[in-house]
Amino acid sequence: MEMSAAVFAAIGAGLVTIGAGLGISKVAVAALESSARQPEILAKLQTMMIIAAALIEGVALFCAVICIIAVGK
Repeated sequence: MEMSAAVFAAIGAGLVTIGAGLGISKVAVAALESSARQPEILAKLQTMMIIAAALIEGVALFCAVICIIAVGK
């Protein structure tokens, strides 16, 4: 049985999604732990967490687009 490019793209998109979820959860856990230790820096932590999550999502979206483009070739 031969696997098509669509199968590989679907596997790649799934791995991208898992990686993004793990990355964002690590960022959130670190921010929550930091805010529990030093509540006065919560505003800075929220800003940094949002920026980090946006960068992770950007990379994930870029990788997912590459997987979709690979199906077309």
